Amino acid sequence: MSSAAAGVRAFEEVKVGKGPMTTMHLMRWSAAMENWHRIHYDLPFATEHDHLPGLLVNGSWKQHVLAQLLKDWAGPGGWVWKLRFQYRGQDVAGDVITASGVVTGVEEREMYGLVQCSIKIENSRGETTTEGDGTVVLPRRGGPSLPYPFIAGEG
Repeated sequence: MSSAAAGVRAFEEVKVGKGPMTTMHLMRWSAAMENWHRIHYDLPFATEHDHLPGLLVNGSWKQHVLAQLLKDWAGPGGWVWKLRFQYRGQDVAGDVITASGVVTGVEEREMYGLVQCSIKIENSRGETTTEGDGTVVLPRRGGPSLPYPFIAGEG
């Protein structure tokens, strides 16, 4: 059985960035969020009426991407405890969007550890359009699993 058939990611499936964002991505997210603002699906309205550079990627989608980045990094045993970010620019349909993060600090606790991360979203034009930070809680090696739900200060 090949590794791909066993549910293991194959190298050939890996692509840099997320995108390009298409109008279909924007419309599906808008529908799921019930966000019917025309700047996400009506190009003439977005560019002529609101004078935007194109159809805008939803801010709530970018928020989701940052939370997903930290969640995936933490793995099944960790928790995203805090997430803070600011929108600094616009992403539009056609952009390739890349979310990234770097560990900026660690703090040991009795039963677990806190990991502070700097996070951001960049587009294919090299612009950082969203940036912030987050805190991930991880279990200690040989320690107990994190409680569900995780409540700061316990343990």
